[in-house]
Amino acid sequence: MTNELRTYLTEQVNALKNAPSCCAEAKAVCAEWLEAAGTDKEAEMTKKLIAEVEADIMPVDGLIAFAGSETGVKVFGEEMAKNVLAHAEEIKKNGAKFCDCPACTACAAIIAKKAEL
Repeated sequence: MTNELRTYLTEQVNALKNAPSCCAEAKAVCAEWLEAAGTDKEAEMTKKLIAEVEADIMPVDGLIAFAGSETGVKVFGEEMAKNVLAHAEEIKKNGAKFCDCPACTACAAIIAKKAEL
């Protein structure tokens, strides 16, 4: 991996790890990747990171379904669920394929470099 690519990935991994919407599993994989960066374990951890972000990124249709569900209302609260649903519908209308929360944005940025990794 080039230094430029490692720097980019480090920035995105830190953004994901620090995102309020990042799940515990992804935070753990991010910490493992950061520890392995620049070592002989980097390639192995990069594969694990890619698998994690691909599993975690929320398709916009999934966000719409979740925000409009009873579970979504329980998680977000009624008012916030309505806001999230409206936002998700709006970004979908504008062409978004994935949620645009900080965690999903970082996941998308990592996935965008997958071929180079």
